[in-house]
Amino acid sequence: MYAYTGFDRQFVHARAAQFRDQLERNLAGKLSDDEFRPLRLQNGWYVQRHAPMLRVAVPYGALSSRQLRQLARIAREFDRGFGHFTTRQNLQYNWIPLPRSADVMDLLADVDMHGIQTSGNCIRNITSDALAGVAVDEIVDPRPYAEILRQWSTLHPEFAFLPRKFKIAISGAEEDRAAIAWHDIGLQLRKNAAGEVGFEVLVGGGMGRTPVIAQKINAFVPWQQILVYLEAIVRVYNRYGRRDNMYKARIKILVKAEGQRFFDQVNEEFAQILGSDDGGHEQLLPQAELDRVAASFTTPEGVQAQASQDILAGATGAYKRWLERNVHAHRIPGYRAVTLSLKRAGLPPGDATDAQMDSAADLADRYSSGELRVSHEQNLVLPWVRESDLPALFAAAKDNGFATPNIGLLTDMIACPGGDLCALANARSIPIAAAITERFEDLDELYDIGDIDLHISGCINSCGHHHSGHIGILGVDKDGSEWYQITLGGADGSTLSGAATPGKVIGPSFAADEVPDVIESIVHTYRAERDRGERFIDTVRRIGIDPFKAPANAQRTLTGQAKEVA
Repeated sequence: MYAYTGFDRQFVHARAAQFRDQLERNLAGKLSDDEFRPLRLQNGWYVQRHAPMLRVAVPYGALSSRQLRQLARIAREFDRGFGHFTTRQNLQYNWIPLPRSADVMDLLADVDMHGIQTSGNCIRNITSDALAGVAVDEIVDPRPYAEILRQWSTLHPEFAFLPRKFKIAISGAEEDRAAIAWHDIGLQLRKNAAGEVGFEVLVGGGMGRTPVIAQKINAFVPWQQILVYLEAIVRVYNRYGRRDNMYKARIKILVKAEGQRFFDQVNEEFAQILGSDDGGHEQLLPQAELDRVAASFTTPEGVQAQASQDILAGATGAYKRWLERNVHAHRIPGYRAVTLSLKRAGLPPGDATDAQMDSAADLADRYSSGELRVSHEQNLVLPWVRESDLPALFAAAKDNGFATPNIGLLTDMIACPGGDLCALANARSIPIAAAITERFEDLDELYDIGDIDLHISGCINSCGHHHSGHIGILGVDKDGSEWYQITLGGADGSTLSGAATPGKVIGPSFAADEVPDVIESIVHTYRAERDRGERFIDTVRRIGIDPFKAPANAQRTLTGQAKEVA
């Protein structure tokens, strides 16, 4: 993990002290709420439906056990005993009283954490592959570059007030596990024929009201030039992005409207920066700086190749299923990466209690060199687990509620907090997720159904990434009532899903109590129509969404009839 320097620590502590002064002036009436609003937002503090919400930055999803224990302490002493891990690899708290917020900022700074750039119209948290540094298909480790991008973008004076929020994702593996095509900028590390490292750059992706897949703007930018190229993109966006209409302010709208002209403007800006007399070449990323940052991302002490095992040999029952679903291949022989599932009955997807955070930190210390990752799918990952420790880890994970063997299955769903907590939401996500989990609690049935990505958003802002779900559920408002729109065929760009694609709506929206029946009818149609061994997304692509429409919409009539009888 990246090791904070003395300057880094001084910076976050100074920022926490500034926030305390701003808060005290606001509470004393010396700084109005309108004046305080942009200041708290710059530190990750929102005011949500019931209470302030804090979004804590977890850059590229990397967490130490020490940091996770501090997050557990904050949940226990300042919130209501839980936190929510998001699709952007951050952690959110939903019940911290604003007068106590400065104390929380101090505690975060004590473990090299903060909420800077987790909100507002700036470059947000840089996200990446949860298996970065350990994946067997890795081309180049993206973590040093992600950290450099974090430092470059943090408080960049030119990009502090962009037309709209701006998100960057980076992948360094053959498989895209960071959904890069769904981002304002997506970066894919490559090596050319000469073995030189560079980036394929995508631009203009995004979800929200208008789902758009990013377009390739450059096939290969040498790594030394990547900061200059990104600066050129964001300069052009900052110059021409819509500021008169927040619904048309994202870069995806500009790229879609301008097309090649946008690309030409970026490449012209790039050339001008490189050729400028005022230090354009000084903005190139030097080898010494890459080496400095990369030194934090070496293999942990004590981790070394061992004789590989057939981990499935003799495994049975729940342990075998856990090995098949939650345990992943590793670049170092004798090691595995392990997903601690945060998808289980009784808690919303992505939520972890303070006790579970402490337990996960303990597991990281015992089995993963003190390191964890937050995944895009809202789970936790232990990246450095010995194969010989898998039986003991399974037992400990099971005792602490982390061993649900459902990774990649229907109940490993992505979901935002929805209307239970978020002021922007049109509908609740948590009860829908709970009802679907209860409906599909039988593991034998889940395994027969196979791989399905189900994503739920409580509003069009798409924090639950419903557009990219094989099955997507979007909460909508109808005259003050909660309804849900269903989409099929979306994809995030991974090997399982195929090319990034937005899902298609199957018909009019459904009432909340109809949704589990609709999902069940969709699954039933798939099982009836699939070819042998065919995955859900492949069946949808082969036969289209029309065969799913009639059975799904029939549930509206059946539910209505049942209500009348009752």
